[in-house]
Parts: sequence; C-alpha cells; structure tokens
Amino acid sequence: MSLSGRLDMRQVERTVHRLIASGMAMHAPASAYHGFVYVAFQERATSISHGNTARQVREHGDVALARICGAIAADEKRHEAAYTRVVAKIFEVDPDATVRAMAYMMRRRIAMPAALMDDGRDADLFAHYAAAAQQAGVYTTSDYRGILEHLIRQWRVEELAEGLSGEGRRARDYVCALPEKIRRMEEKAHDRAGRARKEPTAVPFSWIFDRPVSVMLP
Repeated sequence: MSLSGRLDMRQVERTVHRLIASGMAMHAPASAYHGFVYVAFQERATSISHGNTARQVREHGDVALARICGAIAADEKRHEAAYTRVVAKIFEVDPDATVRAMAYMMRRRIAMPAALMDDGRDADLFAHYAAAAQQAGVYTTSDYRGILEHLIRQWRVEELAEGLSGEGRRARDYVCALPEKIRRMEEKAHDRAGRARKEPTAVPFSWIFDRPVSVMLP
C-alpha cells in the first residue's frame, strides 16, 4: 500500500486511529449470548467480503493482492467456524435465551466494526464506503441475507421447539421469517431504482487523494 503510491497513507492511518478512538457499536447488551451471535455473523461477513475482493482483484490481474485478501478471508473463516460452534453449543444448553438474543441482534441489524470510522473529512464515510462496496459486489445486501440464512441452517433455528417460552417462539419465528423479508426489500429497492433512473453521485475518498468515485447512494 505504501510503495504503490496509489493511497494517501496519512489519511488511511488517520482513519484507523480515529476508528480505534471511536470504538465500535454492537447495539447489544453486555451479554455473552449477544456477543457470540454478533461475532459469528461478523466474521462470516468479513470472510465473504475479503473473498469477494480477492476474486475481483485477481480478475484485474493483481495476483499478489488477491493472495493477501484470500489469506485474510481464510483466517476470518476460521474465526467464524469457532464462534459458530460456540453459539451452537449455547443453543443446546439454553435455546430460549439464545434465540431471543439472536432476534434482538437481527432487529437492530449487525453493524460492521468499522461503522464508526471517520477520516476527519467525510461525515458519512462509512455510508459512502458501504454503498461503494455494495455497488462493486464486495459486500451486498444479498450477502447479509445469505449469512443469516446460513446461520439459521447451522443452528437449526427452525427446528427449535423444546424449552422455548412464548417470547422464545416469537423470536424464532421472527428470525426465520427475516430472510424472506429482506429478499422482498431487495426486490422493491431494485424496482424503485429502475423506475427512478437515479444518477450516481461522485463521492471523493480521501484514501485515494480525494479522487471521486461514482456511487449509487440510497
């Protein structure tokens, strides 16, 4: 990154340090159940986004960067596997509290750890970055839905019955219905975009010397 000359490393480092200072927002109570549900989802999301990046840069001829992103994706995949097994065990021991924790997290959406990043210039940096990632196919709403569907299968959420309270059953039903709800929202957003014929917005990113990137903003 430093040697390529294509990135403003001062701005990259400024963003990193500001993010460290800002911390992260999990939107969850101080609970191991909520925390493990979050990291199981987040680690899979990070693995997918780095894997998608690896494939794209390889297609554009950057084999070295593809190897780096692929290695990170594989590492995140191992983290995901560990946390997914932890949550599976918690589901065995305490299914009611665990499915309620999962529903709680999904109602508030799983925000990525970089959601509070700030480069000192763009007040909506993460929103712009997320829109660019969606447009480039690095991490999309479909990926988010796919992760949820995967975890529902892995943890056999649809099969939960024994040991659930009334609130637990409602939480199970909410979680299991959510992927289809997200799918319908995707379709509606796609239809609206097609009718509106919205023009992309030129968004400058300080990391690349304020070069503007054409992004379709929500």
